[in-house]
Amino acid sequence: MLAPGHLGELSRYLPVELVDAAVEEHRAMEQRRRLLPSRIGVYFVFALCLFPVLGYRRIWSKLVCGLGRLCSVSPSEKALRCLRRRLGPGPFQALFSVVAGPLAQPSTPGVCYGSRDW
Repeated sequence: MLAPGHLGELSRYLPVELVDAAVEEHRAMEQRRRLLPSRIGVYFVFALCLFPVLGYRRIWSKLVCGLGRLCSVSPSEKALRCLRRRLGPGPFQALFSVVAGPLAQPSTPGVCYGSRDW
């Protein structure tokens, strides 16, 4: 139902394969086929961080707005809360350890001051 790998800018920086590996590693995969797969939950939690003042439903609509008619799922706030709880912190810790780091290279102007590397 939710086009895998087509969740806008988030899937550009967090590839679906990386998210699936983190979810699988921490055994947070869904046990049965659900309308809200674990992969979507990871992107949803990241969207929560990007829009801290919005409610779950508004964030969901922002997350899937680019899908148009492809996404007919409109989950309740309770379903989104359960999805978030089902994932737990493990996949996010794994993703952070993989993607966290400096974005600039030492040769990028303004990154280094004098002889110091930040």
